[in-house]
Amino acid sequence: MAAAAGSFTEATSNHIAATQRWAAHNYDPLPVVLSSGEGCWVSDVDGRRYLDCLAGYSALNFGHCHPRLVARALEQVQRLTLTSRAFHNDQLPLFAEALTQLTGKDMMLPMNSGAEAVETALKVSRKWGYEVKGVAPDQATIITMGGNFHGRTTTIISFSDDAVATGGYAPFTPGFRRVDFGDIEAVEEAIDDTVVAVLFEPVQGEAGVVSPPEGFLTQLRELCNRNHILMVADEIQSGLARTGATFACDHEGVVPDIYVLGKALGGGLYPVSAIAADRGILDVITPGSHGSTFGGNPLAAAIGTEVVHMLQEGQFQERSARMGRRLRDGLSGLVGHGVASLRVRGAWVGLDVEPGLMSGRQLCLTLLADGVLAKETHGSTVRFAPPLVATDEEIDLLIDAIQRALAGGATSQADGMVGLRG
Repeated sequence: MAAAAGSFTEATSNHIAATQRWAAHNYDPLPVVLSSGEGCWVSDVDGRRYLDCLAGYSALNFGHCHPRLVARALEQVQRLTLTSRAFHNDQLPLFAEALTQLTGKDMMLPMNSGAEAVETALKVSRKWGYEVKGVAPDQATIITMGGNFHGRTTTIISFSDDAVATGGYAPFTPGFRRVDFGDIEAVEEAIDDTVVAVLFEPVQGEAGVVSPPEGFLTQLRELCNRNHILMVADEIQSGLARTGATFACDHEGVVPDIYVLGKALGGGLYPVSAIAADRGILDVITPGSHGSTFGGNPLAAAIGTEVVHMLQEGQFQERSARMGRRLRDGLSGLVGHGVASLRVRGAWVGLDVEPGLMSGRQLCLTLLADGVLAKETHGSTVRFAPPLVATDEEIDLLIDAIQRALAGGATSQADGMVGLRG
């Protein structure tokens, strides 16, 4: 169902048409054209305001244009932005020290996108398997989880079960063994002498904010210890305070061998990613064996350092946990009344719409008309991840909008895209 196409202004229509004309169609965005943002709010080209409850898939945990991050970025962009790793720069050691303190690891390796960080973790795991564990050459195997989302590079989609992401892109990279997410027995059965690592998301965001059974992370940690296997946690979306703790693994007191980080690490200003691990793992990386022109550049490092310092203060973790309690209290009553199931982990919500009421896309279009931005996944599921700077009143706006959208059903979209006038 289209979202009140007749209500588009000329400016909105022109921007959408230009994007469709000149940019490849690898996304199907909602019909809104954003031009500015501050905190939890964004405005479109016509001045309509929207409460952003996607937050760049958790890249905007600190909101749009957080003044502390903008100030640090502006200061650095006027001094030095890029050196390449052919030379040292004065910001990378500050970032490396701060991130290793946050993760409790010995070392970090900086990259740019989340997918690059995952690729880095895969390469490190394999090389560690050969040089430290002693796996036979070219035989290293990595266990992955069903329903995973780690990016869309060729190697990463090689262990995806998403038909849209994989269709038409074969042949795929070998060396991966996929098991059901959260099934510790399946993980154990998949282990043999070739297995070097288990890659997983502590909470699967793209799948709809899905958590494994309680105790799974603890059992996985013990299983990896017994079998001399690296436990690799992709905390790109779940980490950095999104779930009410610094890392989602913290909820079970589990420390993985490798943290994979991204998204919010750049504060919503700049692509910054990294992996963090102890020296016995990252020492397998030698000059020339892995790298990135932009990874660890001074601007990225300056922003990343400020992000870590903000997280070290603890207020965002506390705020996320509080938001989660408010979201759960406000939305739980909708189960059986438009909502088939609800999952809340900190300030992160996965909501499944009851079959026959509307699709996830239709719910997002209805919310858009009411001034709230969210995005569907896998048909009937909608994810909500408001910035962690949201107030109680702003969380209540989200809850009220969801209640109105479900009560009105898909027909409410006919009212048009009105947004909230600023």
